[in-house]
Amino acid sequence: MGTNILAAASKSGSGSYTFLLVIVVLFGLFYFVMIRPQRNKQRAAQQMQKQAVAGQRVRTTAGMYATVVSSDDQDVVLEIAPGVEARFLRRAIMEVLPDDDDVIPAEPDATDDASAADSTTAADSTTEDGYKNELSAGQ
Repeated sequence: MGTNILAAASKSGSGSYTFLLVIVVLFGLFYFVMIRPQRNKQRAAQQMQKQAVAGQRVRTTAGMYATVVSSDDQDVVLEIAPGVEARFLRRAIMEVLPDDDDVIPAEPDATDDASAADSTTAADSTTEDGYKNELSAGQ
């Protein structure tokens, strides 16, 4: 009878080790899929916030676009409109925007203007925001 109890105890012991191993593997998978990428994203955001210098255009976490006027260890002074300056924490900088000088606007083609003029009429036209203007001929 003692051998039966010993066999039952050894059988249940291997099951608990398997369960423990599954828990450890799931935790490791969770770490590499969820926690590690989030830490890398936080490090990149902190690095970008530290590199914000005067004259750069930024977007805050509240969605405001501004220009950095001055900065110190934890705060930055942002110009949100001409002559309007506000002090923010560096953590409030969500993104440093690229300079406008680097962006070259595309010139419209002459063929696009000609086809657009032909397609609009006084009786039935579409505005720039997509709404249709319907004018009656009697007015």
